[in-house]
Amino acid sequence: MPLKKSAIFAGIILLLVISACSSKSTEEKIQGHLEEAVSLEQGFEKQQSKITDLEKEEQQLYSKIVNLGMDEMDKIKKYSKQAIETIDQRAKEIAKEKESIEAASNEFSEIEELITDLEADKVKKKAENMNEVMEKRYETYSKLNKAYQESLKLEKEMYTMLQKEDLEQKTLTEQINKINDSYEKVIDLNKAFNDNTVKYNNLKKEFYSLAGMEVSYEENPTGDKSNKETNSKESSTEK
Repeated sequence: MPLKKSAIFAGIILLLVISACSSKSTEEKIQGHLEEAVSLEQGFEKQQSKITDLEKEEQQLYSKIVNLGMDEMDKIKKYSKQAIETIDQRAKEIAKEKESIEAASNEFSEIEELITDLEADKVKKKAENMNEVMEKRYETYSKLNKAYQESLKLEKEMYTMLQKEDLEQKTLTEQINKINDSYEKVIDLNKAFNDNTVKYNNLKKEFYSLAGMEVSYEENPTGDKSNKETNSKESSTEK
């Protein structure tokens, strides 16, 4: 008998939970997913400062290397290995950043079906615009992530080259040009990502306003902090 009572009690709780969820308006359900997406992107924001610090550390090591001559090969090898370590650390942080963004994207996608249930035309149109911009933002991040990983790969190749005593200046210069071209792509995609973030945040505020929701905003909602360093390289004349 106790088992039977427990099952009935659990059933009552489940009915109460379903009732509470169903009592929410479509606008409130959408809001829940939007704010949960913001929460999931907090991991993305945390990685930004770590990545920037590692970029600066690697750039300092590169500056030391280009100021060394071939008679200081031991130091060149030492700094090159340290630079590779910072690149590997950045790759790990970038992976964590990507996980956070993907989790937020999955949460955000829950609003698509809810939008069709919105009754007010103006609110529905605003929600559709908001959804479109956010999807574009996530697509841009995917491209940005791939471009940044390619830049890391090219940098790692360069530091491996620098440990070779027979490295020719022409080979090094070509690799540096590849890295700089790669970071130009990163910069362009990063700008597009941040532009879409600003657009989305403005649309979200407008959606809440049209839906009659009073919401307080933080200074940088939804991770408008993706500021990848240019990490551009200058070719050494000593090689």
